[in-house]
Amino acid sequence: MNNPTFQYDALPARVVFGAGTIACLPEEAARLRLKRVLIVSTAGQCKLAERAGEFLGSLAVGAFANAAMHTPSDITEAAMARVADLQADGIVAIGGGSAIGLSKALALRTDLPQIVIPTTYAGSEATPILGETVANEKRTLRSERVLPETILYDVYLTIGLPMSVSMASGLNAMAHAVEALYAPDRNPLTNAMAEAALNALMEALPEIHDRGNDVEARTKALWGAWLSGCCLGVTTMGLHHKLCHTLGGTLGLPHAETHAVLLAHALDYNLSFAPEAHRTLIRLCNDPDPPRAIAKIVRRLGLRKTLSELGMPEDAIDRVADMTVSKPYPNPRPLELGAIRDLLVQAWGAGFPITRTMKDTNARL
Repeated sequence: MNNPTFQYDALPARVVFGAGTIACLPEEAARLRLKRVLIVSTAGQCKLAERAGEFLGSLAVGAFANAAMHTPSDITEAAMARVADLQADGIVAIGGGSAIGLSKALALRTDLPQIVIPTTYAGSEATPILGETVANEKRTLRSERVLPETILYDVYLTIGLPMSVSMASGLNAMAHAVEALYAPDRNPLTNAMAEAALNALMEALPEIHDRGNDVEARTKALWGAWLSGCCLGVTTMGLHHKLCHTLGGTLGLPHAETHAVLLAHALDYNLSFAPEAHRTLIRLCNDPDPPRAIAKIVRRLGLRKTLSELGMPEDAIDRVADMTVSKPYPNPRPLELGAIRDLLVQAWGAGFPITRTMKDTNARL
């Protein structure tokens, strides 16, 4: 950084990382003095929830397997009733961002301790951030009340993850690290974590795509996802994350895949106003045009490339653009309604960004 003056607030966290660490669950529950644990998952991960229950034994008093994407408020209220019925004194969440989001929503309302076991690369487990959907609007807050007390990273639990989910959640993690590089509250430590995360993920994801059971590659990706989550937890995200939350909460688009589609376009919008991040990404991507390099990665990993492929109706473009600029938030480039609409038009119908960022930034670099 050109200016060495910065502030950094470290987040309290306990991380248990390795292969087979789900077996540590009873020990971690005892450490938090839990006696009546509610296990939270999606319906699709109920088998994993059952496995967690087997490790917990009598400490597990019940499960709630209806977690849903974008943490809808009605699902949270149903889970709250389950917490009350079971008199739960702690939560174990296992799965991806949906399960962990619901666990955080419960912790916000009850202050119950959480043990989270992520099985994707979303990274939200490492953050004090909660996104909830109320009346088709996704609202985001930061509070240490929602920060999990313990994160159990078990590499083996990611091996059975469907390839499309592995790849999309990996791009989701990359987006956290990328936006941390130009966040207004970045610092030397977040820069180092973001670079390490991107190096790990850009190396690991193609390896996983080609060899889904590669434990070394899965370990590298999970490590990168954790570092990305750490960046997300202590920096302020910009346009890319705002767009993803708007599209997810308003239109119900799949969270991780929306990240994968939009990352290159958001970079193209911002990098001419973020020369330090641009230089870093040129080096990391080994390409003079990072937005197009990211778009090529999306193709290499077999992910869907456009918002139309994700189910966004074309007539929603103007509404999403209006919502994106309706409230101010930090972003390297000023929020320009017309330019953001152009970004959405391009992301809706084509997989590559609007312009070549490098044309506009050569002079700045």
